[in-house]
Amino acid sequence: MNGGDLATWVGSSFAAVAAGATLWTLKSQRDQIAEQREFIGEQSATMALERAELHAAAEDRKWAQARQIRMSHRVIPSVDVSDGVLWKVMVENGSDAPAHGLTVRFGTAYLADEVHEATPDGGRGERWVVPLHLLGPGRDAWFTSQRWSETTAHNSRPSLEFTDDNGVRWTLDSYGKLEERPADPAA
Repeated sequence: MNGGDLATWVGSSFAAVAAGATLWTLKSQRDQIAEQREFIGEQSATMALERAELHAAAEDRKWAQARQIRMSHRVIPSVDVSDGVLWKVMVENGSDAPAHGLTVRFGTAYLADEVHEATPDGGRGERWVVPLHLLGPGRDAWFTSQRWSETTAHNSRPSLEFTDDNGVRWTLDSYGKLEERPADPAA
């Protein structure tokens, strides 16, 4: 059996070494790709957590001013019982930014009859226009309804609608439930 010449042996040896090197390179590249995929997966998970934290912080900032707008209310009877009762609603802007477009609704059909600046002693100051265009930071306003029978007043609880300084529209009901209103498509 002829083993061949030296050149054939040397060529075959180099070919075997090259094939081994190719296999080692392929395995090394597969390992690197697997490591890179694992790293990308970890980075994606970290970025998702960071996005969730940023979203939560943005939501907190969005709700921060709205939570500082407060509303208190009470029914005021008339001296003459036949005149009925009215709602008196105090709106307080405890935030450091103005609130815009304030409207107090009674039930679903009635708007506030009057709005006045609230004086430091809790009284009524200057009369303002309904709806109230702007309530500055740290300012308060009194909204009053027209006079109704006690039944109508009971069935027409007040709710406040306003826009915060970032343009988000809110509703605050007489039970203290604060909700963001959907954007008006006509606006």
